Amino acid sequence: MPLRLTMAISDYAHTRDLVTGRVRPEGIDLNILTYPFEQVGLRFAMGKEFDVSEYSFAGYCAHIDGCARPEMVAIPVFPSRVFRQSAFYVNSDAGIVHVGDLRGKRVGIAQWSQTAAVYAKGYLVHQANVPLQEIDWVQAGVNRPGRKEGLKLSLPKGVRLHTAADRSLSDMIAAGDIDAVISARPPDSFLVGHPKVRRLFADVQAAEKSYFDETGIFPIMHVMVVRKELYDANRWILRNIVDAFDEAKCRTVNALTDITTSYFPVAWGADYMTAMSDLLFPDGNVWPYGVEANRKTLNAFLRYCHEQGVTARLLTPEDLFPPECAYQVIV
Repeated sequence: MPLRLTMAISDYAHTRDLVTGRVRPEGIDLNILTYPFEQVGLRFAMGKEFDVSEYSFAGYCAHIDGCARPEMVAIPVFPSRVFRQSAFYVNSDAGIVHVGDLRGKRVGIAQWSQTAAVYAKGYLVHQANVPLQEIDWVQAGVNRPGRKEGLKLSLPKGVRLHTAADRSLSDMIAAGDIDAVISARPPDSFLVGHPKVRRLFADVQAAEKSYFDETGIFPIMHVMVVRKELYDANRWILRNIVDAFDEAKCRTVNALTDITTSYFPVAWGADYMTAMSDLLFPDGNVWPYGVEANRKTLNAFLRYCHEQGVTARLLTPEDLFPPECAYQVIV
């Protein structure tokens, strides 16, 4: 009898064949639930409602670092990867032209430990040469007041972080009470076209391509996790789940690059997919899973987490994933 498991994940093209049952992990009968990521991650964090779940990458790293008896283990499947130069928003009166101009400014973030913010702060330190101590940080909800920091932090010496419990970052940047916002989700004031709120980078794609050319980092936002007690009782499931994710992803890539039919509802969609894949994945392993193919990004992120006080020690990729995940995914 197949092992019956419940998995929760956001809606992605590259996981859809797994979600629909066209791809099935060997020996596993998956009941798959699809919700927005915020709901998936919160429900798993609070109640471990699912056997397998999408989860915050920074949240998982902090869990592994700070928990003597971890309640989850991760598999090296990364459903969401997003460059974060697009996450910088500024008030046009703040005199911020270049990213280095954030030095000495008041900058809002949703959470210090948010994965997107960790990457953005790492970019500030390592590419823009802006020390975290030279910014006045303000933590608040992006579009609604009341958001709290999700983790216990050990902030670096000299970092100033203030919580604004009764206001949103969107309202504060529009009013000029903060100079900039770093947020994965655009502030509402930007989306409605407030005249004082704009992106820091006028050509976001060029800025992100330049970052990738310099670093080779394609930021990983989310990771798939499995309840630890389930893994302990059924260690074989990890590789089978990774293999199923990889097969579903490869099917999607094949469909996206097929010029016979229009998988994208746009002209030249296959050409664009091929061009972007050649840029980011010149070895042909598109959107790679596994540890080795992502070691550069994993090592950079773990360094950022340690430098920023999200983790107390400097983790390695081997600390994150069980030995069953140490093999190289072959496409």
